[in-house]
Amino acid sequence: MIAPGVRIFVCTEPVDMRFGFDRLAATAKSRVGEEPQSGGVLVLFANRGATRVKLLWFDRNGYCLLYKRLHRAVFELPLPHDGTLALRIDARALATLLRGVDRPHRTRA
Repeated sequence: MIAPGVRIFVCTEPVDMRFGFDRLAATAKSRVGEEPQSGGVLVLFANRGATRVKLLWFDRNGYCLLYKRLHRAVFELPLPHDGTLALRIDARALATLLRGVDRPHRTRA
């Protein structure tokens, strides 16, 4: 459960999933425009294929990172508008996003 008042952002550009705590924090600061260590901010990053996400937040005295990988589904990320680098969503939208959607079946011709 996410505490009330936590602002949730989705970075609209894909990131390299090899990024660790510090590099993701720097990316969050540059794209969201807020200091992640201030607390009350959760930032979601996705890879190019939208099959992996990392969520970064600061909890009292250290960074926390959740990493989720989907196998037969993809994350349906919100589309950026006006060239924004991060979009703000609510907890319900985050829960829906983390469920993923079935990947379309591809048939070979």
